[in-house]
Parts: sequence; C-alpha cells; structure tokens
Amino acid sequence: METEARNPRRWWILVVLCLSTLVLVVDNMALTVAVPAMTADIGASAQDTQWILDSYILVFAGLLLTSGSLGDRFGRRKVMLIGLVLFGAASLAASFCEGPGEVIAVRIAMGVGGALIMPSTLSILITVFDEDERGKAMAAWGSVSMLGLVGSPVLGGVLIEHFSWQAIFFINVPVVVLALVAGLTLMPESKAPWQKPDPLGAVLSAVGMTALVWWIIELPQHGAFGGRATLTLVTAVLALAGFVVWENVTKSPMVPLVLFKHRNFSGGSLSLALVQIGNGGLLLVLTQYLQFVLDYSAMEAGLAFLPLAVAALVGNGVGVKLAATYGNRWVIFTGMLVMVACFALMATVSADSGFTVPAVALGLLGLGAGLAMPAAVNALMGTIPEDKAGVGSALNDTVQQAGTALGIAILGSLLSSGFASRMPAGVPEEARHSIAGALAAADGDAGLVRAAREAFTASMSMTFAVSAIGVLVAAVLAALVMRDGKGGRGAGGDRAGAAAAGENDAKKAELVA
Repeated sequence: METEARNPRRWWILVVLCLSTLVLVVDNMALTVAVPAMTADIGASAQDTQWILDSYILVFAGLLLTSGSLGDRFGRRKVMLIGLVLFGAASLAASFCEGPGEVIAVRIAMGVGGALIMPSTLSILITVFDEDERGKAMAAWGSVSMLGLVGSPVLGGVLIEHFSWQAIFFINVPVVVLALVAGLTLMPESKAPWQKPDPLGAVLSAVGMTALVWWIIELPQHGAFGGRATLTLVTAVLALAGFVVWENVTKSPMVPLVLFKHRNFSGGSLSLALVQIGNGGLLLVLTQYLQFVLDYSAMEAGLAFLPLAVAALVGNGVGVKLAATYGNRWVIFTGMLVMVACFALMATVSADSGFTVPAVALGLLGLGAGLAMPAAVNALMGTIPEDKAGVGSALNDTVQQAGTALGIAILGSLLSSGFASRMPAGVPEEARHSIAGALAAADGDAGLVRAAREAFTASMSMTFAVSAIGVLVAAVLAALVMRDGKGGRGAGGDRAGAAAAGENDAKKAELVA
C-alpha cells in the first residue's frame, strides 16, 4: 500500500479502537476489586458472586465467532458501535442494581456488548493500517490494553474508597459516549463481500464455546467429569465437532477454517493459548499475595503492578523495532523466554520475601509480554485476508479467552488444592478452603496466620512453576512452528507475504468448495 493511499485519520481511528478496548479491560479488572463491597451491599451469596463474575465471560466467549462474522457481513464499525451502545446502557443500568439477579442480568448484557466490540476493534485495525504501520498500531493498542489491565485495580480502589461500588460501572458510560462520538465522526465502514448467512454455524459455535467455557469454569468446584460436568463437556465436544464438520461442507462457511493450514496462524494461536493459560491466574494469585500475605490495601495492591505497566510500554516500543529487523518469530521467542524468567522467579517467593522479588518479576513479565504478545498477534493476523478480518480477529480472541479461562481454572485449582494440603492438621475446616477464610478464622491466632501465609506462598510457588513450564512450551512451539517470510522488508515484508499467502489460500479454498 502506498503512503498516499493511507487513511489520513488512521491514528485518530486507533484512538477510538483503544478506547473501545480499554472500557472492556478496565471494567473486568476493576470489578474484581469491587466484589467484596458489592456482594455485601446487595446480599449476594457465594454462588451469586460466582455467577456475577462468570456470566460475562460465558456470553462473551460464546458469541465471539458469531459477532466477528456479523461484522464482516453487516459492517465492522456498525457492529462495534452497536456493541458500545449495549455495553454502555448495561453499565448505566448496573449502577442502579439493588439485587444479585439484576447484576447478573446486566453482566450478561455487557457480555453481549463486549463480544460485539472486541473482534471489530482488531479487524478494523488491520484494514485501516498497512503492513508497514500495523506493527506500531498493534503495539500502541496492546500498550493501552496493558495500562488498563494494571491500572484498573488502582482505579477500582479509588472509586470504592471515595464513592461506592456502583461507580465501577458508571465510569464506563462517559468512555463509551466518547468512543461512540469519535467512531461516528472519524471511522470508515468496512465489510466483506456479501455471502450467504450461516445460522447453523452461528448456533453451533455459540453453544459449543459457551459449554466449553462453562465446563472450564466449573473444573475447580466439580472436577472434569461426573454429573453436570460430563453433560456440559459432551455438549461442548458435540457442538464444536459439529461446527468443524459443518464449516467444512457448507458452501458459505461462517469461519474460514482454512486459516489453520497456515503455520503462523495455527502456531500463533496455540502459542497465545498456552501463554494465556500461564498468565490466566497471575493477577488473581498475586493480588491475594499482596493483600493477604503482605497486608496491602486494594489501592496499594493496584499500585504494585506499576512495574508491569512501565516495562510493558518499554517492551512494546523495543519489540516493534526488533520485529522490523529480525522478524516476528524471534521477537516472540525472546519475549516468551523473558516471561519464563518472571514465572521462575515468582516460584522462589516465600512468606518472608516481601515485594522486592515480585516487583522484579513483574518488570520481567511486562517486558516479555510487551515484546511477545503484539508480535504474536501481528504474525497471526497477517495471515488473514481483509475480507475475513472479523472472523479472523474473533478466532484470535476466542483462543485467548479460552486460554485465560482454562488458566484460571487450572491454576486456581492447583492453588486451592495446594493450600489445603499444606495447612497443618487440627485447624478449623473453614481455614482450609482459602487464605481469606484462614485469616478470618484466625481471630488473632498468630500461629494460624503464619501457617496460612506459608501454605499460600508454597502453593503459589508451585502454581508459578507450572506457569513457567507452560510459557516455555509456548516459546518452543513459536520457534518451531511459526515462520518469517523470505525476501520481505523486515517484519513488514513478512506480514505482506503472509497476508498474500493467506488470501491466495482462502481463494483456493473457496474455489474447491
């Protein structure tokens, strides 16, 4: 693409995309800080609290593929704006909720809105920016997401301290309004060529992904099999298998599964999933360490993640230049090795370590993620032809969401079981379930407090050791499976070649069909 053909508003469009993504990231992370105050105020039970947190991700993950296809068919800007309206309206309604049922209902609506927003942001980005600038745009997009991720706990703590839990939801409204106005005035519409709708594919993907994520979420409480878990897993397997079969035989598939024939797409997807499994429980586990072991307040715990944010910004900036010189594959590999060092260092933390070791580890994680993640997404998305940008982006998002949910389930289960097994005999039963329960049951018993903190940090070390192994496997896969193009002009040439290959293969698949 020549310079004169570039959209003159492309960097303002990037601001809109960043705002649209930011509102999703900030809401979910800030909510984790608000849960104690919110559940106490509305009288939510433990089961209600689980549904408040999980209902969003169930709907979000289940509808990603369908919403990506809708964007390609009816217009990516239109779908994103509809999602923003729905998300903003549900956020406003949530600030007036008085019972757990109402909160769960609006969280479901927010999940639908989020599913419409997320695939459209990345698909619009790859259609607005050419191969030479796409890496910089993705790095900026990733930096804003990272800032929202680590800054939202601080924001949540401030809002709860000075206002109430309702402010966590109300703060979304002005951001959504700003994104809507900017999107209407600055952003061009883009869509794929018309094709016949695929309602059966949409239903099968939604049912399959919802059942899969539901099964993953329930792993720590109910195990992999038995009773409802088995039924949920069977439903997920049958629906997703049916989806794959149907998409390969229908003349107008919703999702171009031919994308998985590309080494960069399939290798990048698998690597991203493994990285997300490793990262899935990080914030949850480390936040508990800061608050229950180091006695940090919610605001102090949020501020403790600043090394992650600063290092991620540095990693993003350096990663773009390195990818342009050496290609995406080796930048991804290097970044993941740095992330392995982070998890390995966290595995050495004890109850007496303080914050020095976690601070260094967070800096390494931010640097590694800043290098690896934008390059991985860039390499993956570079294989997708523009007319399939929406479903391609949705596939990327779905892989990462499934990885995150699986990581939280697996690492959360490891943490809980490890904590219970390390607690000494004779302690109250409620003290074995979690460190929060143990500290509540201690009632001034310094010995029980000490035992709980030692059991938690020992279990946390095991959890981070597993994370290190998972990310190391992802690094090896990235190096072995992914390829950088030959004869291109740095990373831009690689992406251009990959995009051309993706488009040619997609056209061949359409001819065969």
